[in-house]
Amino acid sequence: MRFFPIILLLFFLVHAAAADVYKFEDEEGRTLLTNIPSNGKGMTLVKRFRFSYARPHSGGRAPVLKVLKDRIRKYKPLILQAARDTGLDTDLIHAVILAESAYDSKAVSPKGAMGLMQLMPATAKRFDVSDAFDPAQNIRGGTRYLKFLMARFGNDLELVTAAYNAGEGAVEKYGRAIPPYKETRLYVKKVRDFMQQGLVAFN
Repeated sequence: MRFFPIILLLFFLVHAAAADVYKFEDEEGRTLLTNIPSNGKGMTLVKRFRFSYARPHSGGRAPVLKVLKDRIRKYKPLILQAARDTGLDTDLIHAVILAESAYDSKAVSPKGAMGLMQLMPATAKRFDVSDAFDPAQNIRGGTRYLKFLMARFGNDLELVTAAYNAGEGAVEKYGRAIPPYKETRLYVKKVRDFMQQGLVAFN
C-alpha cells in the first residue's frame, strides 16, 4: 500500500476541524489512500480525523489557519533536517512544536520558556543554544533534548513527552511514570493526538 498525496485542507479554524481518509484501487490494481472521495471507484472510508486545537502551551493565541500553514511551510525544512540529524520521527517534532508554541518562534511562556520548542534557559544552555529565538538553534536544541529523553526512557513516547513537559526528574520521581499533574497529562495526550493525525496535519 502506498499513500496518495494528502492535501492540507483542514485544519485549525480555531477549535476543531475534520478530514477523511479513503482507500481505493487504481487502474493497475494498487491500493491507494486519499482525502478526496472522488479519486476512484470503490472508495472506502478508512479513517475520519477530528483535529481540535486551542491555545498553545506557551499561552499565546491560536493562529488562524493561513498563518499556521505558512509557519509550518517555513519551518518544515529545519524540522526535516533535525529529524535526519537525530533519527526522530518528524511527526513527533511537529507535534511538540505545535503543542508548545504553534510554530511561533518568538513565543515566551509565563514560566520563561522560549521559542518554537519552548526551551527553558537551563535547557537551552545544556544543549548549546545561544539564541533560543533563532529557529534553527531552537529546533536543534529541542530535538537534541528529545533524543536524550528517548535514550533515557527507552523510546517510550509518553514518558518522553511527559519529561519534556515536567522534566525528567519528575518522571523519575513517580517511578518512571507520567507525573500526576493535570497539565502534564493533558500535554502528553495532546502530543499523542497531534502525532496520530500527522498524516493530514504536517504534509
